[in-house]
Amino acid sequence: MPSGSRLPAPGRPAIVKLAQLSTRYPPGPGGVERHVAEISRRLVARGHPVTAYATDLYQEYPWRRLEPSVPREEVVQGVRVRRLPAWTLPGEFHYPFFRGLPRALDADRPDLLHAHTYGTHHAAAARKYGRSHGVPYVLTAHFHPIWSIHGGWLRHRLRSFYDHRLAAPIVADAATLIVQTHEEERLIREIGLELPKVATIPPGYTPLPDPTPGDRPFSRSIGIEGPFVLFVGRLASNKGLGALVDAFSSLHRSDPTACLVLVGEDGGELERVTSRVRQKGLGEWVRTPGFLSDERMLAAAFRESRVFALPSEYEAFGLVLLEAMAQGTPVVASRVGGIPEFVEDGIAGLLVAPSDVNELAQALQQLWNDPERRRRLGDYGRDVVVPRYSWDRVVDALEVVYREATAG
Repeated sequence: MPSGSRLPAPGRPAIVKLAQLSTRYPPGPGGVERHVAEISRRLVARGHPVTAYATDLYQEYPWRRLEPSVPREEVVQGVRVRRLPAWTLPGEFHYPFFRGLPRALDADRPDLLHAHTYGTHHAAAARKYGRSHGVPYVLTAHFHPIWSIHGGWLRHRLRSFYDHRLAAPIVADAATLIVQTHEEERLIREIGLELPKVATIPPGYTPLPDPTPGDRPFSRSIGIEGPFVLFVGRLASNKGLGALVDAFSSLHRSDPTACLVLVGEDGGELERVTSRVRQKGLGEWVRTPGFLSDERMLAAAFRESRVFALPSEYEAFGLVLLEAMAQGTPVVASRVGGIPEFVEDGIAGLLVAPSDVNELAQALQQLWNDPERRRRLGDYGRDVVVPRYSWDRVVDALEVVYREATAG
């Protein structure tokens, strides 16, 4: 029997009725959203009833709800999904609330709550419900430090207020705080919070389907003929896209056939990126095709790219790097957050200082002109790094956390 479909064996927790809480759930895009969906369906396969509670949002920046055709309650791969109406405070006070979450939890009576993402309304709601009903809750941080969050000065001040005035009881009352990397734990401790038991559980990798067949199908679909640097992710302020455009400008001067492709939803940065591309005179050499819903075409994009770049100011982990590695594509990424814990510099990829345009340009140039090094890094990423990250290992570790929480 496949490991993902076995029922709890000796040493595994008894069947636990689980509530997974996340601001969004697929088809809303994003790493946390995929994380919650992957663990939820595997927990169901192991016999645990799971309800995922999310808002009706597709994305937060800009604020956009799911299409009316997406059911507000449905069962997806065995997971009961409840999407509750979201509302937010105006302007820079933006903060999504679940309308009706306490009532939904009261009606469903879960045995354990698992809240995802530090600083969210549903984490506070999980703590409150747990205290009033004697139900344990665990918190997966998916943590971002103040300086990496979306927004300006006021947003940062509000986050500082939360860190130092509101976060302590919400974090401390969790049965377990789950982090994905040791760096994430260090950053949370830096705030000065008293932490409960901490479990470090790296995320899993969700394989993409085989690439669309044919001769460079992705390149043809967006009308480019030359080699390209690829970025995949939200076009957001913390992704280092300005530095990437500047570094690519240097690369393009040395190889006029080079292109830059930025794949992903606009997270508020597209206009700035487009403006910088125009200023650099790179209009026809930089493409922004938007979000790619066709995963076979996305796999083709990774495989066809000469180099994948993720120059973020911060990444709690950086799952998209595993997606690139799985296609044998060499990666260049910022030396931030959890990235150095799985991308060995010079072995699994090249790491650079965030916002350092010169260092980023040099790293791109080194790989661009060295096919043997690209092959060596790509092979190591695909054959050594990617196999370390499976969702079944994540769920094995979560079942231990759940068993300890419910026993306590």
